[in-house]
Amino acid sequence: MSTFINKIKNFNFGLLSRILKLAKPYKLYFYLSIFIGLLIAPLSAYRPYIIKTIIDDDIKISDIQGISNNSMIYILILILETLLAFAFGYLTFWLGQSIIRDLRNNLFNHIIRLELNYFDKTPIGNLTTRTISDIETINSVFSEGIITIFIDIITLFVVFGMMIYTNWKLTLICLSVLPLLIIVSYYFKEAVKKSFTEVRSQIAIMNSFLQERIAGMKILQIFNLQEFEIKKLKKINLDYTEANIRSIFAYSVFFPAVEIISAISIGLLVWYGSFGIIRNEVSIGLLISFPLYINMLFRPIRMLADKFNTLQMGMIAAERVFALQDTDLVNVSSGKIKLDHVRGKIDFEQVNFCYINNQQVLKNINIHIQADETIAIVGSTGSGKTTIINLLSRFYPIESGKISIDDTNINDLDLNYLRTIVGVILQDVFLFNGTILENITLKNSEISPEMVFDFARKIGCYDMIMKLPNGFNYNVMERGVALSVGQKQLISMLRTLIYNPKIIIMDEATSSIDPESELIIQYAIEKLIEKRTSIIIAHRLSTIQHANKIYVMDHGEIVEEGAISDLLKIDNGHFKNLSDKQDKIAIY
Repeated sequence: MSTFINKIKNFNFGLLSRILKLAKPYKLYFYLSIFIGLLIAPLSAYRPYIIKTIIDDDIKISDIQGISNNSMIYILILILETLLAFAFGYLTFWLGQSIIRDLRNNLFNHIIRLELNYFDKTPIGNLTTRTISDIETINSVFSEGIITIFIDIITLFVVFGMMIYTNWKLTLICLSVLPLLIIVSYYFKEAVKKSFTEVRSQIAIMNSFLQERIAGMKILQIFNLQEFEIKKLKKINLDYTEANIRSIFAYSVFFPAVEIISAISIGLLVWYGSFGIIRNEVSIGLLISFPLYINMLFRPIRMLADKFNTLQMGMIAAERVFALQDTDLVNVSSGKIKLDHVRGKIDFEQVNFCYINNQQVLKNINIHIQADETIAIVGSTGSGKTTIINLLSRFYPIESGKISIDDTNINDLDLNYLRTIVGVILQDVFLFNGTILENITLKNSEISPEMVFDFARKIGCYDMIMKLPNGFNYNVMERGVALSVGQKQLISMLRTLIYNPKIIIMDEATSSIDPESELIIQYAIEKLIEKRTSIIIAHRLSTIQHANKIYVMDHGEIVEEGAISDLLKIDNGHFKNLSDKQDKIAIY
């Protein structure tokens, strides 16, 4: 008994309350479903009593009219009960689906506003599980959980009351097996809860595994890792299957056990009722109606354990979803400023940053860029070049220092506005499954195809795109696999240019392309940086020939800065060494 009380105390009523608040926009339908359920309970409990009345009262005295009337009442109640059951089932499922639709929209709306640091640490498969599978499980809280549990409990009390009213002695005989049923239900609930928790964990692991392997399929095939990864999936799949089998085993034991207990109750009823009939203590109608009562009593008890598990699993899923929903939106600040006119002056003042605590990536960075000026940032891999553009776009918060645009701290600028004035062209271009035109406009209705065509001609990629099948309507497939690296880079540049940002950042825009594409891209770059403040991050020094100033980075620090001609004069300088190495590579 103390264990049961502890279970009740440990039940998270606060979490349940938060789940129920999701139904607030649909409270009318929520209360309506409860009202319909409350109507079903007495109607179903009254049907066995009508049968008893027909047998004991009407048939006994050959009352044909009474038999007809009571039979008609029974049929009408049955029809009404069926209609109400349909309405109740449809309403609760509709309610659940409507709530999870809103929750999924809100959750995705939250996810796309999280700082990038969160995605660096969280497997995509976990987020997929939260957004799809876990939210779908929350549906069961409303369709099969809290409302149906409440109605089942009410039904139990109504049926029990009718049984006591009809014959209390027979009721006690029938319910003498109830303690056994409660014990079996308790152990079933615990077994299913444990196995279902394991199932949810295994689903998340499997989703993460498959997401990562499918995205990296090219690497798997290049290094012939197919057999190795198949073995790993077999292990994960086996763990998932075994968790499900443990749940199935619990169900396989529980339902037959309940049927046996129910049969024992019926046997006790027949045994005691037969002697009652002989002693004229029990009527035949009573003996016939009581099995119906027992079935109506045992069915909710049998399902309560399962539904309580469903409720708990829905709550576990909700806890995970709410944990994601409660993640701090670090990138959303109180900044509200929108500049009347953007000149494009940028200042980094004593900026320090680390992705992981106490592991500094940038140290005392000072960069000053005048309006419409082009600067380049060069350095070896891991020197911190890309981190600088992430900070300027406020993808990550800085540890200390200040970054400003036109002498205004970027933390004081409206975040959406900031990202409209700063255009970023990444080395790893991401394209969505769809046409080239859709990937350029991002389905922005304010950007017409004619605008896209004009800008494409301006940067010199119109003819290249038109040579593809269907031209701008060519489907690039998922992640742009149907295009070359150079083609994807040009589309990325055109996508950025069409939004007309005042500040352009290019991160290794020509690092992985062929010489022919590089000529087109070099021309596109020249058009991009016209009358714009530009930051070019590059390994290839040919990309930065037109830069007004170059910043050389090493291990998160700026070690040199100046014009190309000045930096090449520094003996054993970092920039000169980079230039010499590239010259040697070009010779070979």
